[in-house]
Amino acid sequence: MNHLFIFNLLTAVVITTVLLIKLPSVAVKIGLVDHPDDRKQHQGQVPLIGGIAIFVGFGLALLTLDIPLNDYRGLFVGATILVVVGVLDDLHELSSTFRFIAQILAAIAMAEWGGVRLLDLGEISPAGNTVHLNWWSSLLTIFATVGVINALNMIDGLDGLAGSLSLITVISLALLCFIGGDHQSLQVLLLLAGTIMLFLIFNRHHAEHSKLQRVFMGDSGSMLLGFILCWFFIHLSQGVDAAINPVTALWVFAIPLIDTVSQMFRRVLKGRSPFEQDRLHIHHWLLNKGLSKSATVIILIFIAVLMAGIGIFAQLMNWSQTLMFYAFLGSFAVYFSYSCWRKC
Repeated sequence: MNHLFIFNLLTAVVITTVLLIKLPSVAVKIGLVDHPDDRKQHQGQVPLIGGIAIFVGFGLALLTLDIPLNDYRGLFVGATILVVVGVLDDLHELSSTFRFIAQILAAIAMAEWGGVRLLDLGEISPAGNTVHLNWWSSLLTIFATVGVINALNMIDGLDGLAGSLSLITVISLALLCFIGGDHQSLQVLLLLAGTIMLFLIFNRHHAEHSKLQRVFMGDSGSMLLGFILCWFFIHLSQGVDAAINPVTALWVFAIPLIDTVSQMFRRVLKGRSPFEQDRLHIHHWLLNKGLSKSATVIILIFIAVLMAGIGIFAQLMNWSQTLMFYAFLGSFAVYFSYSCWRKC
């Protein structure tokens, strides 16, 4: 790894920290805050600036890396679109249609301008052959990107949950890049991990007499992280030098993916919009069982680490991609059946 990387990491840490300290007062003045309601049980107004801080800290630090930045142009453009729209949504509650258009535009920028797109799904056919996408490539890239963005957005229902699950995914990808010798992607992922860790520190901050303000990531943050994660899923899983198998991405992002898709299917079966908000996600179910918010987050973090660990171990042991794909579908089927059966 480049010996100057410590400077790059410090750049990300300093910029993100300064923004997390300075932006809350600005957010309060312009109304960029989250208020408690029947779905949000926090106390008082909380600034929604976590996504902005992560975006600026990560982006500026990325510019200091000694890497070909042209490789990341689609990432920059798509991330910028989503952060801007996310902030506007946090301020004015934009329509879901407007948000979807922004997500599709970000995905198009990633695939068509940035050149990061799904070319195949790996060796997941029953015969163990590679499933090539051919002319379906761009369409499925857009579908996957919008899906991952909304999966992380929908799981963002408790303090630190979406950020923690994102961090687990980023660290898992970084570990696979380290093992596979992809040092460029490793450096970028470590910068992202550092900014997420800082956000989580401020997100969990509750000291009453401290000058530091607690913050949330907001829609700008959840959409940003979902997009960046999907960018790396595709970037690292395609081509002859792929660092991960496509199916491994499913395992390191298992909790948001399985829960969100299950709830969307459940809503459709009941004749409702798949994007309708409710309190039937996995974290709501655990809360309804009497667990505290902290205990719920810890349990889901543990499950996420376990699922990611299975995916990483399978990748390192070169287990059949077909086996791992159907094992993931089996996990999804079990959870979906249970989510349809249970009454929260």
